[in-house]
Amino acid sequence: MQELPVVQKVKKPDWLRVKLPIGESYKHVRNLVDTHKLHTICESGNCPNMGECWGAGTATFMILGNICTRSCGFCAVATGRPEAVDWDEPQRVAEAIHLMKVKHAVITSVDRDEIKDGGSIIWYNTIKAVKALNPDTTLETLIPDFKGQTENIQRIIDAAPEVVSHNIETVERLSKQVRIQAKYRRSIEVLRVLKEGGMRTKTGMMLGLGETKEEIIQSMEDLAAVNVDVITLGQYLQPTQKHLPVHRFVHPDEFAELREIGYELGFDYVESGPLVRSSYHSEKHVFKGYGRRKWMDEKEQVLSL
Repeated sequence: MQELPVVQKVKKPDWLRVKLPIGESYKHVRNLVDTHKLHTICESGNCPNMGECWGAGTATFMILGNICTRSCGFCAVATGRPEAVDWDEPQRVAEAIHLMKVKHAVITSVDRDEIKDGGSIIWYNTIKAVKALNPDTTLETLIPDFKGQTENIQRIIDAAPEVVSHNIETVERLSKQVRIQAKYRRSIEVLRVLKEGGMRTKTGMMLGLGETKEEIIQSMEDLAAVNVDVITLGQYLQPTQKHLPVHRFVHPDEFAELREIGYELGFDYVESGPLVRSSYHSEKHVFKGYGRRKWMDEKEQVLSL
């Protein structure tokens, strides 16, 4: 079995400094999340962009509890035996999104492998509840792999959110160590099924876990082969000492180069940078052609100089 390399602790560079969350909009979202007893991946995942996103009045809600049945080596969400499914949760999430008056919402979840439907029924109910109460709100759903079971994936397709995201997380060689109970090829297949079901598809990768540039590009090619629309590339940050160590901090110039490669491979939107997380700027990922047009405009400006 391929092992992750043993690394010395590396110093965090200046380009990864994050501003503390402040402002009235941030406080407003903070109060709503607390009042309605909602789980957000912003908090559970220790996201470095929480201040920026909450300050803009947006948040990524995590349904199906905050205890996961899987134990991925990168993730700060707790692992263990989840509590019983809360069938009232879909309506609570819909009401919170309504109160926040957001134009775009992101919903994700823990893995619920102990449930036959993998939580897909709650997923379906949540999407429908959000759409019913917030007809003008666009929605991205960041889903688990549901063990690759087509019946459960189909429920997401039937609910028809604007974007369906499923993160590949890392390159194939490191996948077994980074995503212990997941499978690289299964995730590729989930994205293929979603795309063939008519969904706008999205995925994300963390860099700095010991992968090579060639492996990153190979993964991007694998994703382009199943016509994934949107890809996000960001720096892995170690949540705690118990999690996988950072092998290296990828320079912003390398992220810029990978962005260029992504567009050349045919992705419709490439979000690539040290602080990028899968939900970062997700309100822009909804619009077909937006990212590619922006990229082409940038290239034309450079050529005109």
